Amino acid sequence: MSLFSDPRWSEALAHLPDYLGNHVRVSLTALALGLLVSLPLAIAVRNRRISRGVLLGLASIVQTVPGLALLALFYPLLLALAALSLAWFGAGFSAFGFLPAVLALALYSMLPVLRNTITGLQGVDPAILEAAQGVGMTARQSLFMVELPLALPMMMAGIRTAAVWVIGTATLSTPIGQTSLGNYIFAGLQTQNWVFVLFGCLAAAVLALAVDQLLALIETGLRRRSRLRVISGGIGIAALVAATLAPSLARSPSSYIVGAKTFAEQYVLAALIAQRLRAAGLTASSREGLGSNVIFDALASGDIDVYVDYSGTLWANQFHHTDIKPRAELLGDLTATLAQQKITLLGELGFENAYALVMPRQRADALGIHSIADLSAHAATMSMAADYEFFSRPEWAGLREAYGLSFRAQRQMQPDFMYAAVASGEVDVIAGYTSDGLIAKYDLVVLDDPRHAIPPYDAIVLISPKRAADQALRSALQPLLGHIDIADMREANLRAAGGDGASSPDAVARWLWDKIGKTGAQKQ
Repeated sequence: MSLFSDPRWSEALAHLPDYLGNHVRVSLTALALGLLVSLPLAIAVRNRRISRGVLLGLASIVQTVPGLALLALFYPLLLALAALSLAWFGAGFSAFGFLPAVLALALYSMLPVLRNTITGLQGVDPAILEAAQGVGMTARQSLFMVELPLALPMMMAGIRTAAVWVIGTATLSTPIGQTSLGNYIFAGLQTQNWVFVLFGCLAAAVLALAVDQLLALIETGLRRRSRLRVISGGIGIAALVAATLAPSLARSPSSYIVGAKTFAEQYVLAALIAQRLRAAGLTASSREGLGSNVIFDALASGDIDVYVDYSGTLWANQFHHTDIKPRAELLGDLTATLAQQKITLLGELGFENAYALVMPRQRADALGIHSIADLSAHAATMSMAADYEFFSRPEWAGLREAYGLSFRAQRQMQPDFMYAAVASGEVDVIAGYTSDGLIAKYDLVVLDDPRHAIPPYDAIVLISPKRAADQALRSALQPLLGHIDIADMREANLRAAGGDGASSPDAVARWLWDKIGKTGAQKQ
């Protein structure tokens, strides 16, 4: 089977109108906002040396902040502002997805626009400015009739650079809830669907090149004073925007939004929940690739309606408890704590996905390591890898305190890559997940936790405050509760990370429902 006959290309194409339309919408809005702020500022400081230096310095500092970090920082900031607005004025706003992405991307766009506008205006021949004064032009007339027209080609070059930067960086807005072409990349990395990764990269590159070439046509037209080129470039951009935005704007909004975190199991479970809602006659869409804190805050504020979390994550990471309780007691206390925030814990899915220290079975047997207590004697000579969150989570602090763990080196990796890394000997131990099918695939062993440093991690369904009394939602999800066992979830996760044509989260979710659907329907 050739690369382009892979059925995942068809699946990728099916998502293109939604992903591309949202990508263009957020990029266009951010670029427009960036120009609206940057151009007046550049004009205002062009002849003021100190103000000009401060402004360019601040813009340069913003540019040094990694794009993903800048996007992530805006979400909690806007969430706090939304809460203040609701408390003070009785009206809030959504801090999820579109708004933080637009503001962060607008900041990212400012440096090239500021720099090129100032450079272009300062590059105007002083003799021309003196001539303008000599014929009686005011400073305003000189600016709009002489300086800006002469500086416009240089300004357009800055706008072209800003447009390419914004379109490229917009792919990083997926983790804060903004649908974009980055959805292909993040989903593809988590499920090892390299067709999605390649498709997302190609789509973003083609979009950036198309916009750059259309802006270049306008720039050339301005330089050569060719009205035809300017009009053609403008029409091309308008046509591109209309073609990409029309399908997404014409689509009716989903009644229910299902959230998902940043690993394959979450993609599968989100797809399963969305499929169950649609089977019940409801409309549903997914917001995937969200961080643990982002997804919980989005649920609490009503930006998403339902998602699957894990009891230990909420207990230790969200609510900062350090005591480890028995499973039933922890779930009871967690239900009460969530109820105080008007979040409903609908029920357990039936399996546990706990953090666990994992290493190759053959090496563990050779060293006589069967538990984390055994590992502690060898840790000083070993390296360990974990996902991007683990080393800052309370679970890691609890493990170090309980067992005195101190590794020679610690590395952070994309979750699925960790398993291949430990299997190949690149690292000695990883912080894996007990429901991950890759443990069996690579013949790894989960080390026992005799001191119970890691809390229970039952998969639980959470419902947002605004859906607390939604009986249609509850009825649609009831057949899932208690019917996904660990063996089925491991196989589902292995299929989702298997890299074959049937391994998309939607396909795996359908397979999983076939395994549990009849039993769930009977018990309902």
